[in-house]
Amino acid sequence: MNQIINMIMRLFLRKLVSKGIDAGFNKAASLRKPTRQQGEIDDYGNPVQTQADVRRDRQAKKQARQAKQSMKVMRRVSKF
Repeated sequence: MNQIINMIMRLFLRKLVSKGIDAGFNKAASLRKPTRQQGEIDDYGNPVQTQADVRRDRQAKKQARQAKQSMKVMRRVSKF
């Protein structure tokens, strides 16, 4: 009975820690605001994205995805 309780507690704590780590990385990533120059504005007051802006956004999403994936791998490796 004690082993079952310990197993459930380890599972719960592992999930809690991994969610905390993910939340910390997301918060740290959101604190840094990109420095963009004011570009063109359309008729509705929204900034017009150039091809460079679109590429930069795609690259940032790709890097965030890779960082999240590497954190998952590190957590899996460090379990043992």
